[in-house]
Amino acid sequence: MPTHRQAMNAVAHLRHLARLDTNGPELIGSVLELLHTLIGFDSSGYFYTGSDGDLGVHMEHADVLAAVPDHFDPRILRSERAVFHNVLQNASDITRHRLGPQTLTQMLTVPYGGLLRSDYYNVVMRPAGVGDWLSLALRTVEGRGVGILFLFRPPGAAPFRPDEVAMLARLEPSLARVLQPCDLEAGDSEACGQGVLAVSSIGSLLWTSEQADVLLAKAFGWRWRQDHARYGPLPLPLQLLMQRLQWRAPDATRHSGVLWPQMEVRNAHGRFVLQAIPLNSAEGAGQAVAIHITQRVARSALLLADLRAKGLPQRQRELAYWLAHGLPESQIAARMGISVNTVVYHRRQLYARMGVVSRADLMAQLRIP
Repeated sequence: MPTHRQAMNAVAHLRHLARLDTNGPELIGSVLELLHTLIGFDSSGYFYTGSDGDLGVHMEHADVLAAVPDHFDPRILRSERAVFHNVLQNASDITRHRLGPQTLTQMLTVPYGGLLRSDYYNVVMRPAGVGDWLSLALRTVEGRGVGILFLFRPPGAAPFRPDEVAMLARLEPSLARVLQPCDLEAGDSEACGQGVLAVSSIGSLLWTSEQADVLLAKAFGWRWRQDHARYGPLPLPLQLLMQRLQWRAPDATRHSGVLWPQMEVRNAHGRFVLQAIPLNSAEGAGQAVAIHITQRVARSALLLADLRAKGLPQRQRELAYWLAHGLPESQIAARMGISVNTVVYHRRQLYARMGVVSRADLMAQLRIP
């Protein structure tokens, strides 16, 4: 259980995130770091509306992520509907969940023993090591669904305490603001990885580079499993990209002097740009297609991750963020709600901690937007 001071610092930092010039699912890592200091949970899941309108899924631990494909099996979906008031099967389900924190018990339509006998528990929850959860539906002030956060505990763990439930309720406005998607210009992001895959003209996967495997898993989550892609349909966005290649979409971009179609997928891992280009083969042109995939991440998200890794105190981390953005001390003071003299004090403390003597030295050590 955090001390009062630790809790106040974490709450202040979360409110700082809500005041930043960027927001969206990419900040889920920073959010979870803070929540771990406030509420005891083993792992977490975040479900949100992806850029394609489908349900996006971010799981903190690999074991829980591995159970997600089974969640969407039709038999398991029926089992989920049989044991819970609120289900999460489509992006539209986000706005149907009750407002305020909900424990697993509150969401059940059957006794807990009935859950333990269900297919949903034995195929999804038990293999993932989930025995209890605390959930929170997030919406904009206009009532649009932002996402649903789940904090998981293993079987046999103590129930979530009333003060933990109250803390999550208190944080709801800030969480909704931080995770609400925003549109970023290309210049606001940085390329963090590239890969290529080859697909037959009928949509079968032929080959992927090692980096493409990593990026495709990030871009499509549980929908991308290489073995499945080899013997089954490609994820829908890739199928649509292939169709656009056949029809040469009007919003295609130029590559080697020719216009080829491209599309974007955005989720908690960033912005993924996919472009399809026909390949020549021994049988002639058009027998296979190369799909290039590039991951771009918001520069502000990269900076936050860098500052988080350095273990700076909350005030110094917030100050470093604005210093790296080039704001003068008067504007930083206004954004942080402190005096210019206090900004100067924290800046000196930050420079001493980082072993630098100027803003230029500080920026040289950070990912700069």
